[in-house]
Amino acid sequence: MEWSLSFEQDHEPTLAEMINFVNNPLWVDLQSFIETTYHIQPVMNYSRCSAQRGWNLKYRKSSKSLCVLYPMDGYFIALVVIGNKELNEMEAYLPQASPEIQALFKRTPFAAGGRWLMIPVTSERILDDVKNLIQIRVRPKL
Repeated sequence: MEWSLSFEQDHEPTLAEMINFVNNPLWVDLQSFIETTYHIQPVMNYSRCSAQRGWNLKYRKSSKSLCVLYPMDGYFIALVVIGNKELNEMEAYLPQASPEIQALFKRTPFAAGGRWLMIPVTSERILDDVKNLIQIRVRPKL
């Protein structure tokens, strides 16, 4: 079933309902990584965007977006924006990234201040890439 049909705009899901819908341990792994590394909590948000309509989780550190997580049936999409400031570090990371991330980066045009990478998280390898991209986006404090 499609996520946006399960939870309309007037029916905000709980985090538990999101976890149950995604039904993939990678979702909880990424949430735990972000919340532990950056000491932040997500904000539930409803998107009317036709590209990915429905409820999602936004993670921000100070005024900078880390990522947005979109629940899907059995997996999820992580949106990470790589801007001009992160471009050199991203290009240095690319050779060690998964083939999926390399291909996505190459085919994603620069628009609205960055490359908006909509990453389907379907494996541990891609999850590791997402964690690395988030750390490129915003360096965690040690």
